Amino acid sequence: MVQFNRKNLLGLEELTAEEIELILDTADSFKEISERPIKKVPALRGVTIANLFYEPSTRTRMSFELAEKRLSADTVNFSKATSAVVKGESLRDTAENIQAMKVDVVVMRHSSSGAHRFLSEFLDASIVNAGDGQHEHPTQALLDMMTLRQRWGGFEGKRVTIIGDIMHSRVARSNIWGLTKMGAEVTVCGPTTMMPPMIEQLGEGGITVEYDIRRAIAEADAINILRIQLERQKSRLFPSLQEYFDVYGVTLDVLEAAPREGIVMHPGPMNRGVEIAQEVADGDRAVILEQVTNGVAVRMAVLFLIAGGKTEGDEPAS
Repeated sequence: MVQFNRKNLLGLEELTAEEIELILDTADSFKEISERPIKKVPALRGVTIANLFYEPSTRTRMSFELAEKRLSADTVNFSKATSAVVKGESLRDTAENIQAMKVDVVVMRHSSSGAHRFLSEFLDASIVNAGDGQHEHPTQALLDMMTLRQRWGGFEGKRVTIIGDIMHSRVARSNIWGLTKMGAEVTVCGPTTMMPPMIEQLGEGGITVEYDIRRAIAEADAINILRIQLERQKSRLFPSLQEYFDVYGVTLDVLEAAPREGIVMHPGPMNRGVEIAQEVADGDRAVILEQVTNGVAVRMAVLFLIAGGKTEGDEPAS
């Protein structure tokens, strides 16, 4: 039986396929808890978790906080705007102060790629990556994969197309690592100005790069649509939002090029009328709200496994 013996979750690049499957299996067992009248188990009673969010977040932050509460963990929430960071305190000083308060797990989102690995070198607390710069967003990819596995049963031979701002997307990188490790084929599609160099070498065995959106989705079992991350761009990489939508926006007309059974995903937040049409976002092929629901179960699973899976004699879903 596979054991999860890692202290931290910094990214999917370092995980094995067996470890990813263990997280997804554990998430499946936790999902039922959210359907109960009392949505709580004592799995992490006595564990203290600090949420450090140096960037704005809605879905990820709320999802982690709900996951922690449903596992009965004690939580501390940090917001950059109301912290000593605005007075010049460094990331290391902030984290070491939190550790001095005997925190067991740190969940962090940070604008700098590699910030979590930096912290892992000197903190005793476990670290969970909730998004670091343009590097990885492992729990988003895991919830995407959970959603796909519920539809498919497995990943071998399935085709996933990721469309949008690939260069600045940590979601794309984590999905590429996770999906290819599990046997899926990945195609990325977007403007040449938003495609990082040598991207085709990422993942287990490489991926396909396509610049024509209809060709990119022609055989896709799932289409994962990314927003344009204007906040990360140092200069405008396309003429206008309207032109981007005209060329790379996923509309009902564009979807005609994809297999009818193909599903549509989006990690959020959505920019309707920019990367995705209203009718597609609200259509019967979209599983976007399923992704949000699965996010809580995935983060419960990650926290449970990272914290050692101690349940005071209880099984995860008991």
